[in-house]
Amino acid sequence: MSKETKNTPPTNKPKFSNYWIYGLIIVIFIAISMFSGGNGFNEPKETSLYKFNEFLKDGDIERVEIVNENVAKVYLTKEAEAKEVHSNRGGSFIKSSPGAADYKFQFGDLQNFENKINSVITSNNLQTEVKYKTEGDIWQMLISFFPIILIIAIWIFIMRRMSAGSGGGPGGQIFNIGKSKAKLFDEKTDVKTSFKDVAGLEGAKEEVQEIVDFLKNPEKYTSLGGKIPKGALLVGQPGTGKTLLAKAVAGEAKVPFFSLSGSDFVEMFVGVGASRVRDLFKQAKEKSPAIIFIDEIDAIGRARGKNNFSGSNDERENTLNQLLTEMDGFGTNTNVIVLAATNRADVLDKALMRAGRFDRQIYVDLPDVRERKEIFEVHLRPLKKIDNELDIDFLAKQTPGFSGADIANVCNEAALIAARKGNKAVGKQDFLDAVDRIVGGLEKKNKIITPDEKKAIAYHEAGHATVSWMLEHAAPLVKVTIVPRGQSLGAAWYLPEERLIVRPKQMLDEMCAALGGRAAEEVIFNEISTGALSDLEKVTKQARMMVTVYGLNNKIGNLTYYDSSGQSEYNFSKPYSEKTAELIDKEISAIIEEQYQRAIDLLKENKEKLSQLADLLLEKEVIFKDNLLEIFGDRPFGKKEDVEVIA
Repeated sequence: MSKETKNTPPTNKPKFSNYWIYGLIIVIFIAISMFSGGNGFNEPKETSLYKFNEFLKDGDIERVEIVNENVAKVYLTKEAEAKEVHSNRGGSFIKSSPGAADYKFQFGDLQNFENKINSVITSNNLQTEVKYKTEGDIWQMLISFFPIILIIAIWIFIMRRMSAGSGGGPGGQIFNIGKSKAKLFDEKTDVKTSFKDVAGLEGAKEEVQEIVDFLKNPEKYTSLGGKIPKGALLVGQPGTGKTLLAKAVAGEAKVPFFSLSGSDFVEMFVGVGASRVRDLFKQAKEKSPAIIFIDEIDAIGRARGKNNFSGSNDERENTLNQLLTEMDGFGTNTNVIVLAATNRADVLDKALMRAGRFDRQIYVDLPDVRERKEIFEVHLRPLKKIDNELDIDFLAKQTPGFSGADIANVCNEAALIAARKGNKAVGKQDFLDAVDRIVGGLEKKNKIITPDEKKAIAYHEAGHATVSWMLEHAAPLVKVTIVPRGQSLGAAWYLPEERLIVRPKQMLDEMCAALGGRAAEEVIFNEISTGALSDLEKVTKQARMMVTVYGLNNKIGNLTYYDSSGQSEYNFSKPYSEKTAELIDKEISAIIEEQYQRAIDLLKENKEKLSQLADLLLEKEVIFKDNLLEIFGDRPFGKKEDVEVIA
């Protein structure tokens, strides 16, 4: 290809639209109706039989045409056209067209009319010619059908637009609305993702690896009598990489991959969802072995009969029934594997979850510290310049509870922050600022805060830091700030320990640390404020979980009112009596008040150090773990924290 060809900008010529043709036809019909509608523009002037007889006797008429035996068209002689009496005989078109009729009129009986004409011509010795003609008024017929044609054209236009909006197939035809909207990714060109691109998720990758082996070497398993699984359900929180894992399966298996969302089956027309399911599996069977991936399957897979209170036809249920039939019914093809993803497995229909349909349920959990390191390594690759001193292990420890999508957002936000500062490379502080930005929101240094409010915020945050420092099982502190960020006026940052099980002492210490802010306000100012809303929400939720879910309360006992199936959300009654509900409320309140009093006692014992820490906060606005070590010394229980201090 020559340079000239490369440098030539592409010409984006507008595509020809059929609607121009429709518009031209409408304009033609309107023009015909105007030119032939009897408005005097191109029509002969209406006259009467009496005047016609006068014109005939005066010798002004050259010929008479009798049309369809009921209309007479009159043509004047050249001499008569110059007379004053005929000056207004028709429009400008009549006067300038020599072959056009000048007058017309309707008569009664043809025989009587012929006798009168012949009598006048004979008695006056005239040369007037009489002719007979038959005409079919096709234009009038077309004009009469014009409203019907216009209505049909508008209907076709609306149907095309509706079909195009619903993805009804090529050309937007309404008859293709039942076709599947799945996007087909060709295994040779479109799907480039492999398991190397999926960091972490080792357990999930190991399970889906078998699905890849099934598709690559089915004889290896069928030779021993085994059956290829029909489907696998990826379950996990948002952002954990379920869709990415499905793409990797398609890339590794080298088979056609049909991808669509559960909402793509939903349509305003009855029967469309089931029709699209049939068409989807028909296409997949034609290209088998193949993979069908349905993202957010809970859009059509919710438990049947739970939200249809009217008893009427439910289009979503019909779609689900068809999906169940296609996955495990008569005539199913075992070379088509269905992958689905959802973060709401508790609301799915039991028939969809049984063996033979989704044989495997693969749980995609939030990554641990080791997996977060691998994810950071993947998302740091696109960044062009990174500080050599950046410690990925440190970043992994600073992001507990982050999903893969959150980590990708951290890397991107760090690059934006570095560029905003004018740095040549993305450094450690840029990543820490990105974590703060994502977790807490944007800093609002220009927010107007009175000195009294700022002092209250400083003591509130210092209270959190002091109580958490004095409790063994509280999360270790990283930094404290009184700079407004997002919706909060201040924040204390901790590095929570990643635990698989939590004991009551650990939960109580966390609740006590969360109440340390309000307790500090009461100890110092002898009054409290509304700044503890998020703290109260957190401890109330934890206390309720202790009493009603985990069975950690002595008076309620070893009972749980948690329903893992998710069916309790459709019930209108509580699973316990009113007396038990009253007892639950009392126990929740008792747990919270006990930890609140515990926080007050701790702060009274360390009131001087609390004030010292608050003054330091007012001075610097942001303090770190080093500052707490200087004020409080080592933590009283001698626990060594493997946490790197933010500098």
